[in-house]
Amino acid sequence: MTDIPRRAVSRTAKLAALPLGFAGRTVLGMGKRVTGLASDVISAEIQQRTAEQLFSVLGQLKGGAMKFGQALSVFEAALPDEIAAPYRQALTKLQEAAPPLPVATVHKVLAEQLGPEWRDRFVSFDDVPAAAASIGQVHRAVWRDPGYGPNGGPRHRDVAVKIQYPGAGDALLADLKQLSRLGGMFRAIQPGLDVKPLLAELRERITEELDYELEAESQRTFHAAYADDPDIFIPEVLDAAPRVLITEWVEGIPLSEIIREGTEEQRNEAGRLMAELHLSAPERAGLLHADPHPGNFRLLPDGRLGVIDFGAVARMPEGTPEPIGRIAALALRGDADGVVDGLRDEGFVGRNESIDAPAVLDFLRPMLEPIAADEFRFTRAWLRAEAARLASPRSAAYQLSRQLNLPPSYLMIHRVTLGSIGVLCQLEAKASYRSILERWLPGFAPVA
Repeated sequence: MTDIPRRAVSRTAKLAALPLGFAGRTVLGMGKRVTGLASDVISAEIQQRTAEQLFSVLGQLKGGAMKFGQALSVFEAALPDEIAAPYRQALTKLQEAAPPLPVATVHKVLAEQLGPEWRDRFVSFDDVPAAAASIGQVHRAVWRDPGYGPNGGPRHRDVAVKIQYPGAGDALLADLKQLSRLGGMFRAIQPGLDVKPLLAELRERITEELDYELEAESQRTFHAAYADDPDIFIPEVLDAAPRVLITEWVEGIPLSEIIREGTEEQRNEAGRLMAELHLSAPERAGLLHADPHPGNFRLLPDGRLGVIDFGAVARMPEGTPEPIGRIAALALRGDADGVVDGLRDEGFVGRNESIDAPAVLDFLRPMLEPIAADEFRFTRAWLRAEAARLASPRSAAYQLSRQLNLPPSYLMIHRVTLGSIGVLCQLEAKASYRSILERWLPGFAPVA
C-alpha cells in the first residue's frame, strides 16, 4: 500500500488541487461548445473526469476526506452507469481499506490507552491490520477473557481491536474545511446534489466519533437490544478506552462483496435485513445506526446480518417520529390534504405557504413506490430515475421541492434513509419492505 500523506501541507495541497482540475475541465467544456460538440457529450466527459479525480484523491487520504468519500459512496447507485462504472471499484475500496499505520505507532497507541502491559490482555495480536477506515484501523487478536472456559481455564475469544489514528481529530477538521469549498465539483457529478448539509452534519459528529468510549456505550445498547435476535447480530464490547475499542470478531461476507458478486438470494436477504435493522433500531434501542455503507455490514454463515461500527448513531429515545409513518400512509391512500396538513405541522411546509396539495401527492408518490406494493426490487435504474426527476430544474418535482423545507430534527433520519436506500439499490434487493414498515414504523397502519 502507498504511504498516507500525513503532513497537513500535503493533505491540504491534494484537496486544494481538486477544484483547480475541475476549473480546467470546465474551461475545456466551454471550448468544445464553441466548436459545436454536443453539450450532453461535454457534460458527460467533464462528469467522468471530475469523478475519477475526486475519488482518486479521497481514496488516498484518511480523516474527513475518506469519511466524506464513504458517506458519498452510498449514492453511487444514483449516478448514470457510464459515469459510475470507472470508479465503482475505487468506491468499494474506500469502504473496505486504507494504508496502515506503522507497527510501532500501533504499539504506542495500545500502550498509551491500555497500559504498558497491554500484551498480557491478549493471547495473540496480529500487527497487520485486517481493515482500515476513515479515523481508525482494525486488528484481529485473541482476547484473554477473564471468564472461565468449559474446562475451568480462561476463555479465549477472537476479537477486533479498533485503534484510532493519532491526530485523527485535526485531520477531520482540516479535511472538512477544505471539502466545504468543493460544492461545485459535486454538482458537476450529480446536478442537484447539495453537499453542504452532509458536511455540516459530519462536522457535528466528529467529536462523538472520536470518542471510542462513547461508541462502546452505543454498541452495548444495540447489543442488549438485539441479544439472541434471529436476524441481527451486534458484537459484544469487551473493553474500551478513548482511542481503542475491543469487540467480538464478526466473521462473514461483507456487503461490498455481495454487491459485487453475490447471488440473488444473498442480495435479497441482505436488503431485507438492512431494512429490518434501519426500521427497528429506533424502537428497540432508541438509536439509529447512522453510517449505512456496505463496509459496516456482514452476512454471517448462520444467515444473520452482522453490524459493526457504532461511532455514528442518532439518539432517538422516543423512537421514530410518528408523523413519518402517518404521512406515508396518507399519501398511499391518496389523501392529499391530509398529507399537506401533516407536512405543515412538522415544518416541511411553511405555516403561511400556499401549496398545491395534489401536486405534493404527485411529488411524493414515486418515492413511495417501494412500499406501495407487497414486494419491491430496488435498482440502480429506479434510483437514477428518481434522482433525475428531482434534480432537473425543468421538472415539476424540482419546482415543488423548492417550496419544501427539511426541518433540522429530520436531517439525520433523512440522510440515513437515503444512504440505506443507496445500499439497497447497489444490492438490487427485492423484499416485502411494506410489511417491515407495518411492523416497525409508528403511525404506518396497514394500507389496503
